[in-house]
Amino acid sequence: MLYKTYTFLIATPLFILMSAFCGSLTALAGICGDRRYFAHYVPQFWSWFTCTIYLLPITVVGREKLDPKQTYVFMPNHQGYFDIFLVYAYLGHKFKWMMKDYLRNIPFIGYACYKSGHVYIGESVSSIAKAVEESRENLEKGMSMCIFPEGTRTHDGNVAEFKRGAFLLATQLKRPIVPITINGSYEVFNREATIVHHHAMELVIHDPIPYESFEGKSSKVLIKEVRDIVVSSLKRDPNPIEEE
Repeated sequence: MLYKTYTFLIATPLFILMSAFCGSLTALAGICGDRRYFAHYVPQFWSWFTCTIYLLPITVVGREKLDPKQTYVFMPNHQGYFDIFLVYAYLGHKFKWMMKDYLRNIPFIGYACYKSGHVYIGESVSSIAKAVEESRENLEKGMSMCIFPEGTRTHDGNVAEFKRGAFLLATQLKRPIVPITINGSYEVFNREATIVHHHAMELVIHDPIPYESFEGKSSKVLIKEVRDIVVSSLKRDPNPIEEE
């Protein structure tokens, strides 16, 4: 009850104010042409501030596996709303999100994401092709890409089936895949929650998978391999999906 009172009276109002401020600042940076540095560090600070103001213990494993000079396609599981804050604040690598098109309608944040170069993707073939090209431009400018291969937040905390789109992106752009396991975000704020709960979160960064090792491999095999890696560090039921 004490934590709920704190979140209602202090943490959430501060979060809303900081979201509006950082969203506006990030949008302004994008309008001014900065999509690489300022437009990255402001959201990173916003994400760190959010995790801190809600008093959430954070553990990061494997950050040393990432080469700061290399661009990757990051693929984390999607447990809840706080996945974005956890990855943004604690991954320690510059990247852009690939996100569903409807998210551009979020006040402040949606426009800020658009102006700072994050990639929106819709259902049409033309939208997908445009998203791939925008991702290619980001990678060529030294920015990695991050996409949730499940496509949506989990319903039960387990890892849902991975979709092909993220893997087609990595294959077409010839970039290493980095599987990431998120723990605890489901308990903090899942898709059914109405308030933030106090719970530790963990970000596990697995070994990058070089493009050469999956070049020519079938998407079905690659998807299973990456999903198995993510599930290997999941602190929940490791077999939520019945394999064919």
